[in-house]
Amino acid sequence: MRIVVLGASRFGEAIAGTLIEHEHEVVVIDQSREKLEALAQRLDCGMLHGDGTMPTTLREVYRGENDVFVAVTNASEDNILASLVARSIGFGRVIPQIVSSELMDVCEELKLHDAINPHATVAQELAEALEDRTELAHESALTNQLALKRLEVPEQLSGSALGELDLPENARVVAIIRGVDEHLAGDDVSLETGDDLLIVTARDDLDALVAVFEAD
Repeated sequence: MRIVVLGASRFGEAIAGTLIEHEHEVVVIDQSREKLEALAQRLDCGMLHGDGTMPTTLREVYRGENDVFVAVTNASEDNILASLVARSIGFGRVIPQIVSSELMDVCEELKLHDAINPHATVAQELAEALEDRTELAHESALTNQLALKRLEVPEQLSGSALGELDLPENARVVAIIRGVDEHLAGDDVSLETGDDLLIVTARDDLDALVAVFEAD
């Protein structure tokens, strides 16, 4: 299957890496040439420097109606627009990532039924856990191949820089939760005991990922 991924973010890289492992043909689009050059050192896939909301850009990578388009930039509005353009060009399936829950209603009106909202998924799990007085699930399915995992930083990793963690190849930290504060992840962030990390990983790598955070 040919899959076009818009956005060379950590999330986009994790998605592309997992799809490549499952022997799909992948093309990544991003407006940052630097991000694509860095990504080329880690992934063996097609890459296109350009604006993924523009028809001319998407026509360059479109091959047929069985192609899938996944939009995972940091801007929900761009993901919606790009998905609409991709659908108009002929992509058989379009999947935008939506951060704002309000925009999920817009996606329904626009018949973007495959839109994903990781934040809403985690929030729903929290609400259900509180209502049922059950333990909060720390793993959310994103696709058949990817999972979102929440893990606590143990004492032995305190003081380590995020970029120094020995994570599985296709695992990407997307956010750090410290008390009531939430931050996007950066490789130079110094970790503290009790920090929670939100990590996107290949489902096959879950056990290896959990092992990194097991307390001594």
